[in-house]
Amino acid sequence: MKKLKNILFGVAIEQTYGSLDKQISTVVYDSRKVEKDSVFVAVKGDLVDGHRYIDKAIEKGAQVIIVEDEIDHDFSKTTLIRVQDTRIALAVLADNYYENPSRNLELIGITGTNGKTTIASLCFELFTHMGYAPGLLSTVAIKYGGNVIQATHTTPDPMEINKHLSVMVALGISHCFMEVSSHGIHQKRIHGLNFKGGVFTNLTRDHLDYHGTFADYRDTKKIFFDMLPKSAFALVNGDDKNAGFMLQNTRAKKKSFGLENYADYRAQILEHQFTGMQIKFDNQELWTPMIGKFNASNLLAVYAIALLLDQKPLEVLAEISKLKNVRGRFETLQGPKGILAIVDYAHTPDALKNVLETI
Repeated sequence: MKKLKNILFGVAIEQTYGSLDKQISTVVYDSRKVEKDSVFVAVKGDLVDGHRYIDKAIEKGAQVIIVEDEIDHDFSKTTLIRVQDTRIALAVLADNYYENPSRNLELIGITGTNGKTTIASLCFELFTHMGYAPGLLSTVAIKYGGNVIQATHTTPDPMEINKHLSVMVALGISHCFMEVSSHGIHQKRIHGLNFKGGVFTNLTRDHLDYHGTFADYRDTKKIFFDMLPKSAFALVNGDDKNAGFMLQNTRAKKKSFGLENYADYRAQILEHQFTGMQIKFDNQELWTPMIGKFNASNLLAVYAIALLLDQKPLEVLAEISKLKNVRGRFETLQGPKGILAIVDYAHTPDALKNVLETI
């Protein structure tokens, strides 16, 4: 059980009805998950408004209801708290409920249209090989401490994120590499998290069914970099025309990587075959079994992230050369009679174009 007053710290409260001196069991935004002594946060979704399920939440034992709208209800037995934005309130409550776990590890967020899963997964593998105990929150899976959990969203809800981070802290996890989706940013799932660094991969047309316009999609990605603290780094792909836009208002330390344009971290492909690539990273050459210009960019991002996390360049390069493709990301399979099969999850026009050009 947690003290309600403690988990409300930092929540911008506009009105309260009823006692705040309560012990609560959990925080939920889905009325189906309400249990005795829960806090129920009424979140407005695209299709469902949580305010419609307040009576159901109270019937199931919710002790505290957090809303945006004015509610006409008898709250003699249940505490009502009104805030301006229940999504932000949910994120703050989740952070407090799990005792602010993101402050106790190095949390790196990776956003962009393509490359998020590959970069996050490769960073997890790299830091594992270098002797650390890292964590991973990705589209493919959630990994830490030997646990592999099937992921349901690219960026989970605030309670799930903080729950996993809390377990990571308890297990002594040092770094966590996390995919940050535009949906997750827009729905404020990452609000209140303490990021050590943010990474921008690229931006092409995607999720316009959700965002409506490319400008809204781009501006949503930028919010992530606007919220980074001075103590963090903001690493962007200098080969993407939107890189400068992402950095415009960030307080974080600005860094870039690139294959074509001037950048703080640079790489050049020297040799390219179906068996791998010879790449020059800051005047040091290495061979990698991964192929494709997009993978060279991904590996360069991983290299830059490691250096920004105070790792030694030569040690990083030695371990990067051992990294293999993430499953389903330009995965090559040798078949009979010399037939080569390639499996790739490309689901945007730009990603498909990159895969076909590489082949």
